[in-house]
Amino acid sequence: MHLKILDQAEADLIEGFHFYENQQAGIGSYFLANLYADIESLQLYGGIHLKPYKQYHRLLSKRFPFAVFYSVDDETVFIHAVLDCRRDPAWLRQRLDRTP
Repeated sequence: MHLKILDQAEADLIEGFHFYENQQAGIGSYFLANLYADIESLQLYGGIHLKPYKQYHRLLSKRFPFAVFYSVDDETVFIHAVLDCRRDPAWLRQRLDRTP
């Protein structure tokens, strides 16, 4: 399968990077490396995860409290959002509702 990280998901990753980098230098890079590894696993496992909200599958990160929300169309996995699971669930739903 092919992966397509949409602009808003890329912005989510950058926001997460800055959050962790402000906690301690180097953690932001570790965050990105881990999240991109999780996303790359979708080349093999895209579509097997549950759909907890509307049409979005959810992959939980192995190292960070983040979830990758994605959809599958033919042979392409579209990454719509990468969100912090510690956020208010109502905020998460609103954010996903604004996702193209």
